[in-house]
Amino acid sequence: MAIGFDRPLYVLPFDHRGSFQSKMFGWKGSLTAAQTAEIAATKQVIYDAFKQALGAGVPRDRAGILVDEQFGAAILKDAAQNGYITACPAEKSGQDEFDFEYGEQFGQHIDAFNPTFCKVLVRYNPEGDAAMNERQTARLKKLSDYLHSKGRLYMFELLVPAEAAQMERLKGDKAAYDRDVRPGLMVQAIERLQDAGVEPDVWKIEGLESAADCKRVVAAARRNGRDKVGCIILGRGENEKKVYDWLTTAAHVPGFIGFAVGRTTFWDPLVDWRAQKIPRESAVSRIAGRFREWVDVFEKARGR
Repeated sequence: MAIGFDRPLYVLPFDHRGSFQSKMFGWKGSLTAAQTAEIAATKQVIYDAFKQALGAGVPRDRAGILVDEQFGAAILKDAAQNGYITACPAEKSGQDEFDFEYGEQFGQHIDAFNPTFCKVLVRYNPEGDAAMNERQTARLKKLSDYLHSKGRLYMFELLVPAEAAQMERLKGDKAAYDRDVRPGLMVQAIERLQDAGVEPDVWKIEGLESAADCKRVVAAARRNGRDKVGCIILGRGENEKKVYDWLTTAAHVPGFIGFAVGRTTFWDPLVDWRAQKIPRESAVSRIAGRFREWVDVFEKARGR
């Protein structure tokens, strides 16, 4: 059974790897040492922004970072030394099917960095490829068992991409899928994974339009004695207005303990800095300000 985590949790996620490499830098394939170092230096800007936001009043005991070992090893070590909440991904980047980044050595990598959370990103549609879902579930249970045997926390980012047949039924209406179909599929996915022995402590959930759907997701996450399990809302790279709405909706629902908003927080300032339109310190302060804004939005809506 999950240990659970039900304290407030405000995450700045920048564990993007494949998408960061290809979309921010335009690089494909294997990277040189110099390219890897350049991406790592760019991620340091985000980390500096996180620290600036803490200095400006974001509560240290509620805020955390999610960053990868490939480009963020130095950041993870520094954050651990400073006692910050950290999360590190276990999945291979940019794959439709979950698999371990470091194969059978996944446990050694988790132990080496000692993150607060081990995080997975999983694409799981209950009406999708059954054999693939089964393979994924077996790997996810293996990780679940390992983490809980060590007293570690499991953060599970559940994405439920639409199947072609589902979109056909909706005549290609993506908004209708997100509003009317995805919430029910998410509940099904959570229950199926739990029934198979996959026990996250925190579910990282795509934005939901209604409080009623947020409540359904929390009820699934917390069913059968899992009452300490928390949910956080993710940003999905959406515009500020959409993220604001999702955070506000989720904040009103007990069981939603916070958020993880990445690209909407850091992408534009980084692009401007790399194009030499703004100095590094401006990029840092813009990212810090945006992160602080999300904390304020969530806490205000929660009535803190």
